[in-house]
Amino acid sequence: MMPASVQVLDEPLARPASSRAYRLTSIDILRGLVIVIMALDHVRDHFHYGSVQDPMADPNIGLALYATRWVTHFCAPVFVCLAGVSAGLMTGRRSPASLGGFLLGRGLWIVAVEWFVIATALSFAPFGLSETGGRVLVVLQTLWAIGGSMVVLSAAQFLGRPACLAFGIAIVAGHNLVDPAWPVVVNPLEPGPALWVGLHTQMAFVAGPYFAVVAYPLLPWVGVMLLGFGASGMFQLEPGERRRRLTVAGTAAIAAFLLLRASHVYGDPNPWIVQSAGVVPTILDFMNVSKYPPSLLFVLATLGPAAVFCAHADRLPRGVHDVLVTYGRAPFAFYVAHFYVIHALAVGLGVLQGFKASQMLTLMIFFPKGYGVPLPAVYLVWFAVVASLYPLCRWVSAVKARRTDWWLSYL
Repeated sequence: MMPASVQVLDEPLARPASSRAYRLTSIDILRGLVIVIMALDHVRDHFHYGSVQDPMADPNIGLALYATRWVTHFCAPVFVCLAGVSAGLMTGRRSPASLGGFLLGRGLWIVAVEWFVIATALSFAPFGLSETGGRVLVVLQTLWAIGGSMVVLSAAQFLGRPACLAFGIAIVAGHNLVDPAWPVVVNPLEPGPALWVGLHTQMAFVAGPYFAVVAYPLLPWVGVMLLGFGASGMFQLEPGERRRRLTVAGTAAIAAFLLLRASHVYGDPNPWIVQSAGVVPTILDFMNVSKYPPSLLFVLATLGPAAVFCAHADRLPRGVHDVLVTYGRAPFAFYVAHFYVIHALAVGLGVLQGFKASQMLTLMIFFPKGYGVPLPAVYLVWFAVVASLYPLCRWVSAVKARRTDWWLSYL
């Protein structure tokens, strides 16, 4: 029997009774939405001609491409924050010792999946790349941020949710203070800096047969997860009060972003300026905040709207509601599978465009010049990828609803 403090979260979807009925469907809807959006960014990485990791750095970027990239900024902070929220909701069912052991094991497992499974999906070269001197390429990104932060949370949660909330706010709000003093890595694909530099800066390092790139510096993401864990009590409130508090918190975050960004006082190492080309370019520059590492303004600009959406997510039309819940209840399966599907389709497109399959067995930034399709075609591929993975997510979601096997908590 679930504790009373957790039963309030039961907002069941029209489906067989779930052994995980403590889950809040608004969280699953938000998670489902951002994982679908995330796939758009990865399809763009693999299919858009001349694609680069951050096209927003180009001052001449078109509005459509800018929006395509910017909307995906919501994904990582929402994933990490919701992972913290989910852990916080477990405090009513697990002792601190039990929760700490679970978070440690799951965090290490997630990092291992990033290192050995996702790395292969990104490169299709499990035995090394010529671009990395024959070493196996490992890109530490979203799963690294979640898993690494979860390992830290496994110890921090012993302090309790209020202390974690305070530490989370302090890290998110204060880590940009170290920007001027932190070592600058000119080329994050060139190994060299000490490993601790990767806590706050993109960098690369060599570890035996592996060439690892820290795409997501860990320190700020730890703050985001602690923030989610500390704020998880909000999700145990009566639905009306929960909606009110989420709306207030989200609106306050959006207002803080606008005020801080407009003032140039603090919060992001990338300043904005009034553009001579007009209002729209100025707005684009204003919204171009730093993700690597995620600045205070980046977190406010993404988690603020996400909180407002989460407050009212369960009011979506039933059809949209159910589809997003299905994706949101199988995010790990979707995440792992979608990289393999996307890269396999990219290999097929490369061959159709006259390239050798071997030229596509590498990281997308090394795809041959001339490969790719325009942005409208990227959206068609995105829709196809998301639709093709729906049956998998539906099956995984159903299995997790029927069974309570311990290993399902790792998926």
